[in-house]
Amino acid sequence: MKISFPYMGQVTVFTKIFKMLGHEVIEPPKPTQRTFELGVKYSPEFLCYPFKAMMGTYFEVAEQGVEAIVSSGGTGPCRAGYYGELHEKILKQQGYDIPVIIFDSIFEDFKEFKRQLKLVLNGASAFKLLHILKFCYKMLKHMDELEAELKIQRAYEIKQGSYDKAWNEIKTMFANCNKIKELKTVRKRAEEMFAAIPKRKVAEEDRMRVGLIGEIYVLMESSTNMEVERRLNSIGVEVYNVQSYTHWLRHNMIPKIVNREKSYTVMKKAEKYSKVNCGGHDMENMGWIVDFAERGFDAVVHLMPFSCLPELVTRSVIPAMSEDLKMPILSVSLDEQTGVANMQTRLEAFIDLVNNKKKLIEDVA
Repeated sequence: MKISFPYMGQVTVFTKIFKMLGHEVIEPPKPTQRTFELGVKYSPEFLCYPFKAMMGTYFEVAEQGVEAIVSSGGTGPCRAGYYGELHEKILKQQGYDIPVIIFDSIFEDFKEFKRQLKLVLNGASAFKLLHILKFCYKMLKHMDELEAELKIQRAYEIKQGSYDKAWNEIKTMFANCNKIKELKTVRKRAEEMFAAIPKRKVAEEDRMRVGLIGEIYVLMESSTNMEVERRLNSIGVEVYNVQSYTHWLRHNMIPKIVNREKSYTVMKKAEKYSKVNCGGHDMENMGWIVDFAERGFDAVVHLMPFSCLPELVTRSVIPAMSEDLKMPILSVSLDEQTGVANMQTRLEAFIDLVNNKKKLIEDVA
């Protein structure tokens, strides 16, 4: 079966999973202006940016003859829970009879999860599936940890683009791995490649650390957030993104009663500012703001899709949190109209203000 999926951040592992299950994978292209234009053209106007971006991607893979699309769903007030059915309906209206297979939480409806799983197993045994998942999770973990390090160290590269070039090579090396032993070898080689890149030396007190919070799609897909992480790194700012695939898997696949993922523990820190979880990542993001403040971060950047209800709730609380925690917070609303120049200007102006505040505090001290 020809299978595809949404493009969001690091997709190498998903290509690997479906290929190991014996499917022909039509890897979605990284979203471009054409992707967004297709999504806007066929999506209801009031729906959020991630829906439109994914819709555009689905049309692009439909043009290549895809036979099924696999994605995750959502529960609670967030509209992501309705994406699958609506995406499938719109595709059908335009002449593409393509099923959109949605995996919701295994704990919400196990029977439905099992039924959906059978659609993509391609006859694989439970033993084979466990082997594939073990291999791919380890691959994902290595890549997520390396990418997190990239977003810190890239802020100090002497020759701009050095880390991106190395990272592209590393992703190709991981894509060519087929055994766990090979993953360890590539991880070691990747660390050596990063260490060999010339970097500026910066005193500890001069480091600028910014936490990145918000809705998961615009946080993890650089084409939808105007390359915000790279732009911050280019002006000497370390970026700590609270979302990654391994984080998402641990958050959603481990039962809550025994789940010790930090995304759950930080929610308790948000209770001072909001007692009700309005869906999406609202409580989690408020908790991360408190956590970043406690760890002495310099600022927080909050990314939200235009009209996203859970993130509008977070945004409404941000002024009070910023004042209470003495934490500069920039909240940016994103949609298909957002411009690169606008994003660059806002980030530079915000970091200038944060730097001025930091110097003022140092002078007073």
